[in-house]
Order: sequence, then structure tokens, then C-alpha cells
Amino acid sequence: MTPFGRKLRELRTQRGLSLKEMAEALNLSSAYLSALEHGRRGRPSPGLVMQILGYFNVIWDDAEELKDLAELSHPKITLDTSGLSPEATELANRLERGIRSLPDDVVRRMLELVKENGR
Repeated sequence: MTPFGRKLRELRTQRGLSLKEMAEALNLSSAYLSALEHGRRGRPSPGLVMQILGYFNVIWDDAEELKDLAELSHPKITLDTSGLSPEATELANRLERGIRSLPDDVVRRMLELVKENGR
């Protein structure tokens, strides 16, 4: 699951909507919507994000959060985070977005953390 997929599912279930109901309202297939929620599809298009924002009547800071989550929810960059936690996918996407601007000492500290915790 991706950060966007987790938030999308949260919004849908809070409103008591089934996948089928939401998919029909957005003119999508239930299979696509399920894949989006589970992180089996890449980041949604900006148009689809806007459609979802309108459907749920999400505005202001909440809308910006959902847009950001969509940007951070591409499950495949150079490494495949499919099946990992939403936090792991967010980390990979944030690294992809900002690794060029990280100071060397920060990169080294992050690398040491990764090495200490697995590989």
C-alpha cells in the first residue's frame, strides 16, 4: 500500500463507500481503484487526484496533503517498494525527489542508518 492508497481507502471507508460505488462515481473500474489503493498502480495522474478531491469535497490543507501523497506514492522508482509499508514507499519517493539536494553528511548518516538496520 502507498501513502496515497492508504489515505484514499481511509476517505472511502470513513464515508461508508464501497469500491464499486466510488469507482462508478469516478467512472473508473473497481479493479483499477483497488490497485490504486493497494499500490499496484503508479502515482495517479493530477487529473484523477483533482477528480478525487472534488468527489470527497476536500479543500485547502487536506487537498495539498492528498496531492503530496499522490506525488510520493509511485511504488517503483529504481527500487520496488511494492508490499512494503506506506512509510517505506514515502521514504523512497522523498529520496528520489530530494536526494540531489541533500548535503553529503546527511546522506552518510542516512546510509549508516540503513546499514545498521538491515543492509
